[in-house]
Amino acid sequence: MERPAWAPPGIDISVPSVSRMYDFYLGGSHNFEVDREAARKAMEFMPGLPKIMQANRAFMRRAVRHAVDNDVTQFLDIGSGIPTFGNVHEVARAADPAARVVYVDHDPVAVAHSRAVLEGDEGTAVVAADLRKPADILHSPEVSRLLDLERPVALLLVAVLHFLEDEDRPYEAVTELLDALAPGSLLVLTHASYEGIPLSQEQAGGTVGVYRNIRSPLVMRSDAEITRFFEGTEMVDPGLVPMPEWRPESPVEEEDPYAFSGFAGVGRKA
Repeated sequence: MERPAWAPPGIDISVPSVSRMYDFYLGGSHNFEVDREAARKAMEFMPGLPKIMQANRAFMRRAVRHAVDNDVTQFLDIGSGIPTFGNVHEVARAADPAARVVYVDHDPVAVAHSRAVLEGDEGTAVVAADLRKPADILHSPEVSRLLDLERPVALLLVAVLHFLEDEDRPYEAVTELLDALAPGSLLVLTHASYEGIPLSQEQAGGTVGVYRNIRSPLVMRSDAEITRFFEGTEMVDPGLVPMPEWRPESPVEEEDPYAFSGFAGVGRKA
C-alpha cells in the first residue's frame, strides 16, 4: 500500500481509523483506502451515515456560537478529529476573534494534520492525548498556555463518548474534566443511540458490528444513559434532543430522517 505524502511516518495505514472514517463520511480527503472500505461496509447497513455526521457538525457549530454569545470564548475540543471546513476555531473566531481553542485527539493522523493546518496560529493548539486519561489533557503544556481554567471553558465531546465502553469509565472521565473547569463552563456533546434511527435495531446493529470488527466498539446508549453525562450541570434549553432539534436555524421538518439519529445537548456548570 502506497503511503500518501501527508501521512505521518510510523502509523499503520493498514488499520481503519474512526477519525479518518469520519473524514470520509464528510467528503474529506485525509483517509486511506482501508478507512473508505470500512466506512462503505458500515454504510451498507446504515446508508445515512454521512447525513448523521453532517447533522453532528451543524450542531457543533450552533453550540459554539451559543457559547460565544454567552461570553464563553475558550474551547477544549476532545476527539476533535481531522480539521474540516467550519471547525471550532473558525466558527468561534467569526463571533469573537480572540477565541482560543485546544484540540485533542489520539489519532496520529488527526494530530499531525491539525498541527500542519494550525501552524503559526497562536490562539490554537493541538494535544495528542486520550479522553480516558483526563489528567494528561488538563495538565498538558498546551492547555496550560492557552486556557485559563479559572474562567469558563466550553468542553466539546462531540461524537466521541460513544467510542468509550463502560469499562473505560466514561462518566468518571467527564466528571474529572468538568471538576477542573470554572463555574459557567459548558459541556457540549453528541452521542450515538438506537433511538431515532430510521432503521430496525437489527439492521443498525450491522454498523455497530463493523466498528467492533475494527476494534473501535460503537456503544449505543439510551437518552437516560446519555443524560447521566450532564450530572453537575444545568441543561441548556431545549435539553437533550435529536441533533437537528437543538436550536435549529432552518425548518426541522426539512431535515433528512437520518439526521435525527442520536442525541445532542449542552449543559452549564453551576
